[in-house]
Amino acid sequence: QAQLVESGGGLVQPGGSLRLSCAYSRSIFIFLPMGWYRQAPGKEREMVAVITWGGTPTYADSMKGRFTISRDNAKNMVYLQMNGLKAEDTAVYYCNRREVRSGGYWGQGTQVTVSS
Repeated sequence: QAQLVESGGGLVQPGGSLRLSCAYSRSIFIFLPMGWYRQAPGKEREMVAVITWGGTPTYADSMKGRFTISRDNAKNMVYLQMNGLKAEDTAVYYCNRREVRSGGYWGQGTQVTVSS
């Protein structure tokens, strides 16, 4: 069974918005800070935003003011609202725990493409 299932990606024009969703396995990720990550072709995976169990968010500098991470612990869901999307935001977006060790589990991600 999938431990992490991302959804909500798609094709959007520059300046547009998308809302990504991540459903996680409660038994595995309960109490953990969760984050959104992204990886573009030829680039390393990078952190987009992180949110603690209690709801305190942290963002990468390039996402501040544009992205909002949130979660609903009762529903085992983490969300990423993305506004003012730019071409450089094009990537596969993943959710996972804040600390992912080498060889750790990753889901399939959801593709976000920002293009006219």
